[in-house]
Formats: sequence, structure tokens, C-alpha cells
Amino acid sequence: MALNKSMHPRNRYKDKPPDFAYLASKYPDFQQHVHTSLTGRPVVNFKEPEAVRALTCTLLKEDFGLTIEIPLERLIPTVPLRLNYIHWVEDLIDGQGQPRKGIDIGTGASCIYPLLGATMNGWYFLATEVDDICFDYATKNVEQNNLSDLIKVVKVPQKTLLMDALKEETAIVYDFCMCNPPFFANQLEAKGVNSRNSRRPPPSSVNTGGVTEIMAEGGELEFVKRIIHDSLQLKKRLRWYSCMLGKKCSLAPLKEELRKQGVPKVTHTEFCQGRTMRWALAWSFYDDVIVPSPPSKRRKLEKARKPLSFTLPEAGLKELQAKASAIGCTARSPVDSIAGLVERTLTDLRVLHKQVPCRNQQKSLLLTAVENTWIHGRQKRREQTRQLRELPRAPPVVGATQPSSSQNSDTQNSSKSKAPSAQELEAPGVAHEAKSSLQEVLPSKRPLSPSTAEHFLFKCLLNVMPEESDVVIEMHWVEGQNKDLMNQLCTYLKNTLLKTVAKP
Repeated sequence: MALNKSMHPRNRYKDKPPDFAYLASKYPDFQQHVHTSLTGRPVVNFKEPEAVRALTCTLLKEDFGLTIEIPLERLIPTVPLRLNYIHWVEDLIDGQGQPRKGIDIGTGASCIYPLLGATMNGWYFLATEVDDICFDYATKNVEQNNLSDLIKVVKVPQKTLLMDALKEETAIVYDFCMCNPPFFANQLEAKGVNSRNSRRPPPSSVNTGGVTEIMAEGGELEFVKRIIHDSLQLKKRLRWYSCMLGKKCSLAPLKEELRKQGVPKVTHTEFCQGRTMRWALAWSFYDDVIVPSPPSKRRKLEKARKPLSFTLPEAGLKELQAKASAIGCTARSPVDSIAGLVERTLTDLRVLHKQVPCRNQQKSLLLTAVENTWIHGRQKRREQTRQLRELPRAPPVVGATQPSSSQNSDTQNSSKSKAPSAQELEAPGVAHEAKSSLQEVLPSKRPLSPSTAEHFLFKCLLNVMPEESDVVIEMHWVEGQNKDLMNQLCTYLKNTLLKTVAKP
């Protein structure tokens, strides 16, 4: 299930996919559709309608206590995808576990959205259907699950969406509507002849559904535009209007249509499950609704908030504590010792830092980097030594005692490895040049506190904290020019600390 990691965070199948072996042992009707792969794993052939139906019915029974029947000639829904949509509606209306009123446009034979919404959250649903077979099955599924007090299934004429369905209920304000519109405009699209990129592999699952469920004039684009047209007349009769889309290319023109019509609140999302992607669009005429961030912005925010981190394993903490003790750190805990080593390293790098309040058993430092001193540090030190060696020497001072030949030999040898003396630097003609050279290679004076630095590369918060028997270091971005610089510093600290652990 390649896309499961991108499921809605509350989707129960996100981190725990269905256990086919367990379900097969418990439900005989499902067991006959489970096979063993060459690697010994239990698998289901999603190109067989009977297998898809058996899995859907089994999951609804096992995880939600729902018993349903679906004819093979009608749309067979997948449970994880429908759950993603339900959870997104919860986000839109802030209605998880609260009694709300919703409309399911074209509920299908399974009536799955109303059944899930009523079971999970106690929502009331008006479920519409134009197909006779779907209407009969949906009604039966509601009745056999004793949910008739929460779900009202109504038969409506062909091409009816919201306007006709709400004629008799003029006083009710609904919180939302849901819709899984027909994706395709004709038979060719339904077969993937002219709607699927030629470079994409064929679908991994079977396409089931009646004509009214999978095809409509103009496809999903025109179908949703009709819902938008209805919403322009109903406006605040619903707090949120929403539709699921089978094609990403439908999203942009529908958003543009909403913009042209002056709809004030619009958002969209992605539904990821198994190897399937779907998209959804929602809009509202209410000013007080909270609009969830679209997935692209949400991913950027999550990425921005995610800290850099590395772990110092328990096996190396004794060596690090010993090193901390050797430099004068009297800390008792591993966290204090590691924090002491980090502060010493930051001081050597001339990275400004100060301790800030934090929770117990944790050390936090606010870092302000004013120059990049951690990249190619070894090469820089060698270059500094070379420049010091090549500084011009002062001529002999008049009247000064001349060294003996042996002393002169020693001086010549030592001059290759020593910096010029203060007396030499004060000699006429070389003082200015030598001082200028030293200013380039010796550390410049820096502010003592991060708060006094007016110009900086970046600021970050560094946390040293215990995690079971290990110690973890996290670096949280605050502000600055380039996050890559924080990444470089993190790598430097990691290598410096782990180098101590790696020594025999």
C-alpha cells in the first residue's frame, strides 16, 4: 500500500493495513478470495469484483459493526478511501463526534458515507439516489443496521442534485454535503482509452458501477459545475459544499469557476490510499468557517516545523561523559554532559549561544550563527598556519645584540614554525602589513550574547533530551538566510560527538 503513509492522520488503516490472514480465518466468505503470494504473503486480487466486495463487507463488519449487501453490477466502494473523505468532512465542520446534518448526493447501493458518518459520529443524513436498484439496496442497508432514525434515503428524479432534493425541507440548514460524482463522460473514458496517460500502468483494481454511477454528460467536471450552480442559489442553506474528484485535472477549472462566481471560501485536499489517488473540493458562503490548509501548503508547513535530529546511543554515552568531565564539566546526567560538550564546541566555532528555560531533564540552547565556521574547518586551520608562517620578518633593530651563529641557526629553524614576535611587528615598514594579515586569519571579536548580534546567518533552538536510554539532539529552525547552514552545523555537531564514541 504505497500511499498509505499519506492517508488522513485519523484513518484507522493508515498505520495498520487490514490483516488479510486474520480476516480470512474469521470470515469464511472472505477466506475464499485470499491467496498466498510467491513470497508467502496473503493477498487479494483487486481485479475481481467478488473479492473487492468481500473485502469491503468484511472490513465494515469487523471494524464498524455494519452489515451491508452490494450487487456486483453497482459501485463497490473501498473503505479506506471513504474514511478519508469522512475524516476530511470532520475537519471542515469541526464535527468529529458531534451531531451534524449532511447530504450525500448519490449515495449508491452501499450507502457507505451515511452509514459511516452515523455510526462513527452520530450524524444525520439525507441520502439521495436516482437509480432504482441502488435506492432499494441503500434502504435495506440502513434498515438492517437499525439506523433509520439517522439516515433518510430518498429517491429523486434523474439529473437531480441539491435544489430538487431540498424543496420540501426549506427550514433545515445542513452542515455539509458529500458527493462521489460520476468520473467519466462516456464508455471510452470509463475504459481508460482517452482519459489515462499512456505512460501510466493499467489500473490495479476493477472498475465496477452502474451507468449513472460512473458516467454523466460532461463527466465529473460538468457534474460538479451543476452542484456549484445549485450552491449559488442555496448559498447558506449548507455551511460546506464538497465533492470528490477522480481526476486532478478537474481541480483547477472548478476552482476557477468558484473564483469567477465570487465564492469566498474554497479549499481542496488529496485522498491517498493503497495505490489510488483522489482529490476533493469544498467551498462555503459563510464568513466564520475555518478553512483547512490545502495539502501542498500543509506539507510545506510540516516540513518547516520538522526539526533536524540525531541520536547518541547509550553505548557511547560513557565516553562522552568522560570527555565532558575532562574539559571541566561537572554534570551528573548524560544530558548535562552532552549539553556541556555541545556548548564547548559552539564556543570553539564562535557560534553565539545561551541557555533558555525548558522542561525537566532537557537542556535548550538558543543559537545565533554570525559566520560559517564549521565548513572545511580543518582546511581553514591549515591555511591559517600557513599564512602565519609566511608573514614577513622584521629587519634587525639597530643597536640590538646580534645572536651567535648557533643562535642564528636556531632562530632560522624556529622562524619556520612561529608567528612574528611583538617586537618584530612593531618594526618600521612591516607593522601595518603584518597586522592586516593577522586580522584576516585570527578570530574576530564577536558579541557575547545572541541577542546583541544585529547581523546573523540563522537562529535556531537546540534541544538535548533523553529518549529511553539514549540522548537525542534536535535543532529547530527559528529564522535566518538559509536552512542548509543549520543542516551543515547539525552534521558538524553529529560528527564531532560521534567521533568520540567511535574511538577505541
